[in-house]
Formats: sequence, structure tokens, C-alpha cells
Amino acid sequence: MAIVSPVSPRCREPLWRPVRRLNRAGVPEKYLPWLLDPASLTERLIGHCHQRFHVQLLDQRRARPLCSEARAVGMRGGTRAVVRQVQLMCGETPWVYARTIIPPPTLARKFHRFARLGTRSLGAVLFADPSMQRGEVEVTCLTSADFLYGLATRHLRDRPAMIWGRRSLFRLGGKPLLVCEFFLPDIPEFLE
Repeated sequence: MAIVSPVSPRCREPLWRPVRRLNRAGVPEKYLPWLLDPASLTERLIGHCHQRFHVQLLDQRRARPLCSEARAVGMRGGTRAVVRQVQLMCGETPWVYARTIIPPPTLARKFHRFARLGTRSLGAVLFADPSMQRGEVEVTCLTSADFLYGLATRHLRDRPAMIWGRRSLFRLGGKPLLVCEFFLPDIPEFLE
């Protein structure tokens, strides 16, 4: 069972920076193209992994998002949202840990399908919706001091010193949802 509780006093939330303020020289070359790619991550991973790509659902439930996540989707503190955690896999190897925050207004009407995705790809649904608008990409680097680091690395045998990630606020029919993607050490080099 995944941990979805708020941040404990001993663990911090990541510091998210807009891509336009990112010191690109400080990002390992392997991760930079993944972080900056505006296309569908799902489609890009399928292109690298072919038929072996799949989504492994780690957890999905109503929970309180982290403070920065709640702010990003315009929620009041203490409000519950659907928090979805998955690994994007190539065969048996996790390439990406993804965390999605879906606030209650987004689940209303035609977007209630997000609460029942299971092992289906969220990216495929997002990029197929003609009303989809993607906000600015923000980037972070997690270390063991960050709350999300523990969630992202929980299933890894060897935990890296840092994990690079990005997040974007998407709007579907004007309704927000937040997608956070963290690139794990076994992700391959980015190919055009």
C-alpha cells in the first residue's frame, strides 16, 4: 500500500522551478531531454519500449495532496483529491514514477473516468482530449530528504542519490489536474 499522507515534519516537499528558470548545466545530460520534452511521455516511452510498455498501478485513493500540489490545482488545504500513483514500466523495469492529483471538480461530469483508469495510461487519455491545455512545465530534483523521494524509489533495489522530475498542470474543459513524473535511473537515453 502506498503512502499518501501529508508531509511529516522530517521530510520536505520538493522545490519546483519553472523550466525557464532551470540551470540546465546542473541537470545530467541523460535527463534533460526527458524533462523538456513537450510531447506525450506515454507515447515517447512506448516508442522506446515497444510492446513491453505497461502501467503498474501502485495506489489510487482519495487523500490529501501535498501542500504544493493542492496549491497548484487550486484546492484549499486539507481537502481530499484522487491521488494516483503509478510506475511506467518497460517489461519488469520501472522507468518513471508518476503521481497525479485530480481535484473533486475535475471528477465531475465527463471527467469521472479518471477515477477508474486502473492500469490504463493517463497520458493517452489526456493527449486525446481536444480540450486539453498544458500549463508550464516545472522541474525538481529529489533527494532522500524529500517526501516524494521515498515514494518514487520504494520499489528500486538501488536508490540513486537524486531523481529528476517534472510536473505540469493540465486543464481539460477548464478543469485542473496535476501530473508529476519522476525519471528513474533505468530510463534509457532520449531518442528523437
